[in-house]
Amino acid sequence: MICTVSKLSFILAALNFILGRFSISSAGNVNSAIPDIPEIAKYFGTKGRYEEVNPHLIYDILSVNKSLLKPPSADCNAVHLTALIRHGTRYPTTQNVKKMQNMSSLVLTQASGNEIWLQDIKTKWNMWYSEDMDGRLVEKGREDLRHLAVRLATAFPTLISEGNLRGNRIKFMTSSKHRCVDSINSFKQGLKNLWNIEDMEFDHEVNDELMRFFDRCRRFIKDVAQNSTALAEFDLFRSRAEMRSVREKVADRLQIPHTHITTDLVEAAFYLCAYEFAIKTINSPWCRLFDETDAQVLEYASDLKQYWKRGYGHEINQKSSCSLFHDVFNRLDRIANASRFGDVTEAVTVQLGHADTLLPLLSLMGFFRDDVTLTSDNYAAQQNRTYRTSRFMPYAANLVLVMYDCSEGLRLQLLLNEQPLAFPSISHPAPLYHAVREAFQDLLQGCDFRKECEMP
Repeated sequence: MICTVSKLSFILAALNFILGRFSISSAGNVNSAIPDIPEIAKYFGTKGRYEEVNPHLIYDILSVNKSLLKPPSADCNAVHLTALIRHGTRYPTTQNVKKMQNMSSLVLTQASGNEIWLQDIKTKWNMWYSEDMDGRLVEKGREDLRHLAVRLATAFPTLISEGNLRGNRIKFMTSSKHRCVDSINSFKQGLKNLWNIEDMEFDHEVNDELMRFFDRCRRFIKDVAQNSTALAEFDLFRSRAEMRSVREKVADRLQIPHTHITTDLVEAAFYLCAYEFAIKTINSPWCRLFDETDAQVLEYASDLKQYWKRGYGHEINQKSSCSLFHDVFNRLDRIANASRFGDVTEAVTVQLGHADTLLPLLSLMGFFRDDVTLTSDNYAAQQNRTYRTSRFMPYAANLVLVMYDCSEGLRLQLLLNEQPLAFPSISHPAPLYHAVREAFQDLLQGCDFRKECEMP
């Protein structure tokens, strides 16, 4: 009996210790064993946390499911890994900060009501965002990349290894934007911390031609970025009944005249909830302004914008990423040739960019494509859509390609956010490399950045 009680006491103590490790401060600064997550957190689109895509990381940020990431077969050896990564969690941009300041000011001066969450906004919450933050990486964003580096090193120890890092067999590339440079430095720091490396620094290449190709595609700039009609479906949806209902509900909850609540202000309040949670892991009182139905409408609006600006809405969105697509496959071709002679010198390539980098590339390659185009008038029909950025493009989203040398030939494994992802039209989870090249033959031969992006 004493033995049984001792065992029970040990188990309870261990459980308390584990839960205590993951105690997260809630909006009221009260520690809770269960993270205080907003009910609408899974609808934050590209402003969502990486942990919402991989919930197991909430409880152990360094956990790796090796059963999902194992080689195609026992006789396969990993020879190369390319990782295309979005920057980590960031502050809002200046444009969104201004909208958030306007919404905060409106609530403080006009809102009435006795709800606790509203009183918290008016008396306890401070408008701490400033315009000079302008999309800069936050500490949580640095952690995103440090932790991702450790998890990838754990999952692929023969490639992301101390020896390969010291031997300059891991290459780093980034966009010139400060949030991306800070992200690539955080990724490198994660590896240095893992192996206690203090005697070396590791360089990175800044390459906007690849990681910000959209800034160099003249046709995209003219036809989409600077075209007031390119996002017509998004603009139309903002005035439709679904969005009007959200505006009216927000106005009623704040007891503010309907005419004072614009779509911009509603989106700003939604951002306040999303950023508070992403940056500080706080379930902000702003989150109480919205129910799940509201969040789904706002998520669809966000997806419409991404779909027409970076996704399938316009063909040039996808074709603008031709240069990055060829960069990846040219490298894989070099690795394939080098592996025949056992002379692979570039074990890993890490490329840091933006959601605007990954979304066009994913669309070019045919991922997350719905049978029906996303438009302003088919919200109800698109509830089960595949193109849902909340589920595949959070902060620190990553697309990883791993090449294996197997007895039957080279195989290519694809991971999105550390989970296996099948190539479109290919059923095998790690197909032979020549089968992948055959599936993308049209793009490999016909996807020419200059041809697609140059204006007549």
